Amino acid sequence: MDTDSWFDTAFDGRPLMAILRGFDPLRTVELAERAWDLGVDWVEVPVQSQDGAQALAAAVEAGRGRGLGVAAGTVTTRERVRQAVGAGASFAVAPGLDPDVAATSLEASLPYLPGVATASEIQAAGRLGLRWLKAFPASVLGAGWIKLMHGPFPRAQFVATGGVNAANARQFLDAGARVVGVGSALQDPAQLDRLAALLQER
Repeated sequence: MDTDSWFDTAFDGRPLMAILRGFDPLRTVELAERAWDLGVDWVEVPVQSQDGAQALAAAVEAGRGRGLGVAAGTVTTRERVRQAVGAGASFAVAPGLDPDVAATSLEASLPYLPGVATASEIQAAGRLGLRWLKAFPASVLGAGWIKLMHGPFPRAQFVATGGVNAANARQFLDAGARVVGVGSALQDPAQLDRLAALLQER
């Protein structure tokens, strides 16, 4: 499958993604609906536990009623790819780059967004035909990293994740990130207005 084109369309005009880690299904759906109401179309639910898989399935079902998809996060094994597919996830997100997991995901027609933190990993992803990448951990790499990596890798498209919030999200977008992933900000009323403003500005 052409994952690059899929992500080009999926993230077009959608600069924010909500990451909902470690919540039970009920709370996951509650926070997902808060994100959707805010205008954040994409929600990611990590599947690093059985509870996470159940929360993902609940969010997928809730999103279906709005015509919105949900991503599976922390997809680091072939088994988690199968969990993501079984729950109806729209795409898979990983903290790192694993060729075997990438192949399994793509064979299942599940777009794969791998994590990268070095030029070598960006090159390795490119050899697998993956242009959309998760810059992780973004707060450690810094917004400048994204700008620098676009020099040798102008076609790379970055989703900045890890330590991103309402205070620094714009820095990453201005540096060239196409999307930023936010987590705890959705539980902080003080940050919700700033995130909403960011969406309106884009």
